[in-house]
Amino acid sequence: MIASPSPLVPVPIPDRVAALIGACLPLHVLQAEVDADCAAREVYRFRGPLCPEDRADREHALAALARANKILAKHHPQLPVRPGY
Repeated sequence: MIASPSPLVPVPIPDRVAALIGACLPLHVLQAEVDADCAAREVYRFRGPLCPEDRADREHALAALARANKILAKHHPQLPVRPGY
């Protein structure tokens, strides 16, 4: 049996294609995309029982992700970054 490729598998985008796509987006949307990606990675860092300082850091990262997602969603409804829990 041959397995079909999953639509959820990320495909790398060449740098030149990414640059062309980025050139079509407003600067504040590109910055929000970078901010959302960084905040999502920060949220992924926190696992298991958290001390109060880690909980505060996680909440700060979630707030940054929410702010960036607001900008992305305003530009296009399918752009927001969703952290995987």
